[in-house]
Amino acid sequence: MEQQAEDFDLEARELSPVETLRHSAAHLLASAVARLYPGTRFAIGPHIEHGFYYDMDVAGTISEDDLSRIEDEMRTIAKGNHPFVRTHMNRADALAWAEQQGQVYKAELIAGFDTDTVGFYTHGNFTDMCAGPHVRYSSKLKHFKLTKVAGAYWRGDEKRPMLTRVYGVAFETKEELEKHLHFLEEAKKRDHRRLGKELDLFLFHEWAPGAAFWLPHGEHIYSTLSERMRKLLAGEGYSVVRTPLIFDSQLFQTSGHWQHYRDDMFHFPESHHGDKEERLEAQEAHEQRWYGVKPMNCPSHMLIYRSRKRSYRELPLRLHDQGVLHRNERSGALGGLVRVRQFSQDDAHIFCMEDQIADEVAGVLSLVDRIYSAFGMGFELHLSTRPVDKLGDDALWDQAENALREALDRTGRPYGIKEGDGAFYGPKIDFDVLDALERRHQCATIQLDFQLPRRFELTYAGADNQLHVPVVIHRAVMGSFERFIGILIEHFAGAFPVWLAPEQVRVLTVSERTNDYGRDVTDRLRAAGIRATHDDGDDKIGYKIRVTHGKKVPYMAVIGVREAEEGTVSIRSRDHGDLGSLALEDFIARVQGESDIPF
Repeated sequence: MEQQAEDFDLEARELSPVETLRHSAAHLLASAVARLYPGTRFAIGPHIEHGFYYDMDVAGTISEDDLSRIEDEMRTIAKGNHPFVRTHMNRADALAWAEQQGQVYKAELIAGFDTDTVGFYTHGNFTDMCAGPHVRYSSKLKHFKLTKVAGAYWRGDEKRPMLTRVYGVAFETKEELEKHLHFLEEAKKRDHRRLGKELDLFLFHEWAPGAAFWLPHGEHIYSTLSERMRKLLAGEGYSVVRTPLIFDSQLFQTSGHWQHYRDDMFHFPESHHGDKEERLEAQEAHEQRWYGVKPMNCPSHMLIYRSRKRSYRELPLRLHDQGVLHRNERSGALGGLVRVRQFSQDDAHIFCMEDQIADEVAGVLSLVDRIYSAFGMGFELHLSTRPVDKLGDDALWDQAENALREALDRTGRPYGIKEGDGAFYGPKIDFDVLDALERRHQCATIQLDFQLPRRFELTYAGADNQLHVPVVIHRAVMGSFERFIGILIEHFAGAFPVWLAPEQVRVLTVSERTNDYGRDVTDRLRAAGIRATHDDGDDKIGYKIRVTHGKKVPYMAVIGVREAEEGTVSIRSRDHGDLGSLALEDFIARVQGESDIPF
């Protein structure tokens, strides 16, 4: 139920009612911290999706254990029914106020304003600089909860102070809050970082930040997806290539990445092996060459295309590359598998003629649909248009955007528009993939590029015997394998389908008397191509079953004396419970039938 309009300060309002509610909750959080931690210096406290946060230089420390105490103080303040009162100061007075209060972050913000007046809001005895809007009274803030504490550099600059960021969620009704808290609990259970450790899939180490160590079970998943994609694309007319890891910076200068992307690349100067005097001379003469570790494959694929003359008969030319890529992500942005510094993609670039664009885009859309439906994941489409820092002139951008619109319209699929969200070299189609919790993940992408072929002077001989410039479609279906596997872990909550599960069957023997038959069953399963292991330890069968269930193995084959005598297996399914006794041949056929990759 939406709150009534009179509950809000509507003057110059640009936020929705629920956004206003969440923004007010951020101020409520700050007022509670000011009471409990006198001397705290406040930075910013915006509303975000589902809630709010506030960045603070806390006079003391705030941990997860402190959140309930802060939350109680917020509720006490809210029940005071304090009005949110709006006032203004001129810029000089506002700066004096911030300096007098010791609010150095507010002072820095005010110093950067280009307006003559600065807005403030007061509720109770707490005043904060803010443009608003807010709810009318603090008592309107009822359905909120603080969720976590994190660190955040002031203004995102790692050279600036590390602030304490407290997150919370807020809703208009109790039912909405409870529903979201349930969602957060489910998301916590599915966290791929926790499951990755519990299921022995991967690990990270501080000496290799942002790069995963793939353990045997995780490597199985990785290689299954990688090899299947290679085989699938071979049937779609793609040619697999592999390109160098390190390039002279001239490659990236030509592509534009050196100008637009250098800070996100690992790059370094050429090492001189002469004496110190020679090295200094080279530096002073500005003759030192720079190299970059490739963050994407597209510039190197331009060199492959340009390596010889091309004819229209070769087009479309589809190049697929799963080479290792590196991006210099900030340490604070790293997050398990979904944000890493080293990764590989199911990357491809399609060199084609303009009249082939629609068919190629339709082919990629069909491929995306085929793969994501196999995982039970839907998606939404968006056309992302030219960004502010684009390459090239508007005429080419108009041409590229219109070509993608026409290709999308031909499919009959609905799509939205993301203004200004395209790549610097071209517009793109983004796929917002929906997981089991209806969360959106941007994985697949189709990018239409009229710029790089011109920057690399690519041509092909047309049917008219004239030279023409090809168009390049950058496309990925799964995207980064690392990120996609992280999403899959959470989508399936670690319970992978039989065809993808690293361990499909665990054979559990009840006693030492049945170990020989258990090993024979395991050998026959493996001979049939089934990924099976044998637990012949001395633990009781109940314990073995619990452990196997915790590892989310799809099938358990329990071997007791009767099974050994009859040559059968007693089957427990992770998803369907006790299936009773089956002839081993029937069980093998069942698992094999579920082992076919569905795309």
